[in-house]
Amino acid sequence: MPDAPAVVLAVLLSILDRSRTRSGTDDASALRHTVERAVHAEKIGLHRFWLAEHHGVPGIASGAPAVLAAAVASRTSRIRVGSGGVMLPNHQPLIVAEQFLMLESLFPGRIDLGVGRSLGFTEPVRAALRRDRDEPDTFDTDIAELRSYLDGSAAVTARPAAPSPPVFVLATGAGLEVAARAGLPVVVGGPVLQHDDPLALYRKHFRPTSSNPEPYVIVSLDVTIAADPADARRLAVPEAWAMARSRREGEFPALEPASAIDESQWTPQTRNRIEASLASRILGTAGQVRPRLEALIERTGAHEIMASTSTYDRAELFDADTAFAQLAGATG
Repeated sequence: MPDAPAVVLAVLLSILDRSRTRSGTDDASALRHTVERAVHAEKIGLHRFWLAEHHGVPGIASGAPAVLAAAVASRTSRIRVGSGGVMLPNHQPLIVAEQFLMLESLFPGRIDLGVGRSLGFTEPVRAALRRDRDEPDTFDTDIAELRSYLDGSAAVTARPAAPSPPVFVLATGAGLEVAARAGLPVVVGGPVLQHDDPLALYRKHFRPTSSNPEPYVIVSLDVTIAADPADARRLAVPEAWAMARSRREGEFPALEPASAIDESQWTPQTRNRIEASLASRILGTAGQVRPRLEALIERTGAHEIMASTSTYDRAELFDADTAFAQLAGATG
């Protein structure tokens, strides 16, 4: 097992699962594994388990996070379950409100609604979603409309009647400003984290509300922990390889086993892309990962770390999740 940390992290730890498909298995297996992973995440004491929304992507089976959240919540009893996130440009706010009020009614006090603004990856997907890159950005007003249905202040009453689940904004750039103006918690990752003080404007312009009196920050990134650095890299390579292939082929593929990925055949460009992808993640032993997370928490003021880790081997992914949970002293 990975080495245990000497000092626990003073933040909550959670998981974002994208229902990654794996070569040699069908999409249904990916969805079943997501549910199994959520059961394990609850057992080891993690705080949240969120599901992603992607459309027409061979490497990701989850296109309907509300449906998958119902399956996850029905198999668990304590862990918070939510969307990471529902992409509001693809949906009518009333429909989203109805879906998550229904989830809240069925699983009271355990549902989160994370919303984002991303469109489909490709033009055919955007066309299928009835979206165009040139359409006006309505994310700000969509969030306001969604919240009016959730809190019962809209002209139309969303059913079922239930307390509003907490709303989070998956944000980059302008999305941080939207979250601040709305007084909502924010989830950040990717390039935003490269800035020296990535949340400064969010905190400066945050407008407190009764449900969110203070800014709240979740940092999401890949965190891969194994018994030694070489194992951690091996676990991370399938995802990095998939990312590199998507850049080369224009399609995000299923995960392949590390043993099937021949590093000797990588072109210099592919190697650079894979190394850059690995460098953007936090990986290694628990003793190596902990100080890097501590530094990230100090720099961002994060209240929570949400690991978006995935790898081909499911048993090893469960072990990595367990080691991640132990960074906050969780024991199950």
